[in-house]
Amino acid sequence: MMDLSRKRVLVTGGAGFLGSHVVSKLRERGARDIFIPRSRHYNLLDKEACREVVQGCHVVIHLAAKVGGIGLNREKPGELFYENIMMGVQMMEEARLAGVEKFVAVGTVCAYPKFTPTPFREDDLWEGYPEETNAPYGLAKKMLLVQAQAYRAQYGFNAIYLLPVNLYGPRDNFDPKASHVIPALIKKAVDAKESRAPYLQVWGTGSATREFLYAEDAAEGIVLATEKYNKKDPVNLGSGEEISIRDLTQLICRMVGYPGEIRWDSTKPDGQPRRRLDTGRAFQEFGFKARTPFSTGLEKTLNSYFEYTEKPQEVVPISA
Repeated sequence: MMDLSRKRVLVTGGAGFLGSHVVSKLRERGARDIFIPRSRHYNLLDKEACREVVQGCHVVIHLAAKVGGIGLNREKPGELFYENIMMGVQMMEEARLAGVEKFVAVGTVCAYPKFTPTPFREDDLWEGYPEETNAPYGLAKKMLLVQAQAYRAQYGFNAIYLLPVNLYGPRDNFDPKASHVIPALIKKAVDAKESRAPYLQVWGTGSATREFLYAEDAAEGIVLATEKYNKKDPVNLGSGEEISIRDLTQLICRMVGYPGEIRWDSTKPDGQPRRRLDTGRAFQEFGFKARTPFSTGLEKTLNSYFEYTEKPQEVVPISA
């Protein structure tokens, strides 16, 4: 088991949503020498910047990414592909050249084929093409697995690859142009309530399902893997629970107290039909199991949104 208290740990994206939780978990483990490169100082699309940030580091946890929901994926597929693949490939190469002891590449559930049988098992990762709307992003992140395995085979470089499912929780991005499904639905429902809109319009049919992992739990899984996992095989990080977008929308509307109609815009894509991960490998290899019930995590996320917007409101508990 790696003692992180004795290592200099680089966390790209460490000031972001997931990254901030990972940094908190690292500090809980005793890590004190944590380097968080900020984009205003280091552009990780620049190879020289990647070379500079890895110097003197023992561990790299690569979280930096350009990411968003279906809307952003449809609008900017080229940017999402280019920026994610270039950041990842250059960071891993410069880490190898600098003699970094371990590289933790954090991928995405979007790397899985569109029609993967549920629950998604890591061995199914190459059994088809990803869902079209997020394929450029998913494939760019998937190439980090190829690179990690190739570098392990040729150079003996200790690079691991993790596959987190859809994340949610406090500190998430609620910008409707770039947010994922839970923060997007929370903002839509709250705005509709405040404006007394007669209906709320949501993309798709509502039939697609998603699995969600609380960000703090995801951070715990990443840190556990950093400490304990040293193999070539990819590892899922998830909760093992699945909910339809229709049920999720109705739940959020009830929790924020929005009484209006929900209308589904079937001219817009649903995205991948289903998502639910097999999480057995993570538990077997490094003892990770999600701890936060979805009801608890969703209430905390809603409360954090109201605190962020300085619009205190009462959240109706799921059990009510």
